[in-house]
Amino acid sequence: MEPVRRSPQPGTDRSKWSRRGYVTTVWYLRVIAFFNFLGALWVSFGNDIRRHDNAEFFTPYLLTPGFFSGVLSVFLAVTMRRRKRAAWILNLALSGLTLVLTVLALGSTAYRQHSQNWIAVVVTAFFVAALLAGRREFYAKGDRANPGLAAAVGGVGLVVGSLLAATTVTVSNTDPEPGRSDFLERWHYGVLRMFSLADNDIRFEGITTPGWAKVLINLMSTALILLVLYAAFRSRRAVDPQTEEDRRRMRVLLERHGGRDSLGYFALRRDKSVIWSPSGKSAVTYRVVGGVSLASGDPIGDPEAWPGAIDRWLLQAREHGWTPSVIGASEEGGTVYARHGLSALELGDEAIVDISGFTTEGRAMRSVRQAHHRIERGGYTARVSRHEDVPPDEMDEMVGWADDWRDGATERGFSMALGRLGDPQDGRCVMVVCRDAAGRPRALLSFVPWGEDGLSLDLMRRDRNADNGVFEFMVLELIRRAGDLGVARLSLNFAMFRAVFARGSRLGAGPVLRLWRSLLTFFSRWWQIESLYLANAKYRPVWEPRFLLYAQSTDLLRIALASARAEGFLEAPGLPKWLYRRRLGSRP
Repeated sequence: MEPVRRSPQPGTDRSKWSRRGYVTTVWYLRVIAFFNFLGALWVSFGNDIRRHDNAEFFTPYLLTPGFFSGVLSVFLAVTMRRRKRAAWILNLALSGLTLVLTVLALGSTAYRQHSQNWIAVVVTAFFVAALLAGRREFYAKGDRANPGLAAAVGGVGLVVGSLLAATTVTVSNTDPEPGRSDFLERWHYGVLRMFSLADNDIRFEGITTPGWAKVLINLMSTALILLVLYAAFRSRRAVDPQTEEDRRRMRVLLERHGGRDSLGYFALRRDKSVIWSPSGKSAVTYRVVGGVSLASGDPIGDPEAWPGAIDRWLLQAREHGWTPSVIGASEEGGTVYARHGLSALELGDEAIVDISGFTTEGRAMRSVRQAHHRIERGGYTARVSRHEDVPPDEMDEMVGWADDWRDGATERGFSMALGRLGDPQDGRCVMVVCRDAAGRPRALLSFVPWGEDGLSLDLMRRDRNADNGVFEFMVLELIRRAGDLGVARLSLNFAMFRAVFARGSRLGAGPVLRLWRSLLTFFSRWWQIESLYLANAKYRPVWEPRFLLYAQSTDLLRIALASARAEGFLEAPGLPKWLYRRRLGSRP
């Protein structure tokens, strides 16, 4: 196995007190957030805190009832949990300043005589001490553009927000003589209300606004501050896109080791970044989505070099505060990832057809056999060819068909899709085109290479007016001609939660498993969960499990959202279809 020289990892020199300091600061902010929200919802409790936070009293760092203070505390707790260095600096600056001012205030008899003030100073000092003790735990880097972006968001937001506040004051003004105030005075009044709901000593003649208008203006400022904080603390979105040299090296690895993983060729998606092992014999491809470093499939290359690439990928994720996750890893790849501290969750199974053992005989294959005969009698024909054998003008037509037949405006797929069609560098891919008796195109399938003797399904499109069973016809035709292509195995669709459907319908299945199967069946009305399983099962395939790898269970919701975005299920709607056609038919 390749000797791996691991780079010094952030936080490896931490001590027991450093870890305790990290945990203490995060939980302090969480507890403060709870009391802030409680004070906002429980009026009498909030008033009690406010009475102890004015005149001769003060409270510990960040303790002030209200939704804004609660949201701010939660935001800081989240960024601190993600070990953001910028969040640590901000908390140290604010809490340190609070501590200094409160200690100075204790020099006055009016403040020193109240025990609550002493408790507030001790609690704040405890938080500052925890920050200093845990300083080595906060190593995650932010994007270098964050300070400039935060300043731009704050500046533009303040101008726009102040104008909206002035407009709100003008529209909601109920004063009997509104003409006594001009726009500049209403703008001034609106700016003050952005930062405080309390009555001000400055009296504005001709301005009287209802309470809802003041709250609305204040909420706008709250949203602005949160946007500024997000811009200041956001994770770096990506490191380095793939270069032509990266793709050349990856293709060399796929030629040597591509037969190990049916998803290996999808590493060549151009929206993925790549990180190499020290020897260059292996690589992990990933995409950063919403602060999640999302890898897909197994590492490509020599398995003995996988640990080196995984180490570097995890180190990079820690340095930038990304949440590491892998979707669609095989059992072999998942085992290696698990050795590096990630936990595994079975997502479903991949359907693999062994060409040599495939037959359409028998009762179990009757539905597929009948579908094939029905489509064949209808005059449908299928042509199977390598992409490199398709003339360029005909390939452009296929790109247009695939775009027109797509269900929705968004091009979906990430872990098991190439994201392009017709690229000259993908000449070894296989295209199956189905036409009806009149010669009109009705469906197409595109497969990417899987080693020297395999194919993996990439694209699956059909005309809505095509007869049912056209895909079964095309798959059987491909299997019949597999020998001419030198293909011995075929990877079809991925069936999520396949084991639940298969085991939940068996005799003796427990109540929990049956309930889980019923829930998945219910949701299959909107998402193709059970239908994909049934569509794959009819070919009697070999089922190969695929896994989700994650670092902490608390990150699973965040990983699910990032995966949905990467796969195209949460893409923003409304973009012109020609933009997606360009993506699908992209060329280098």
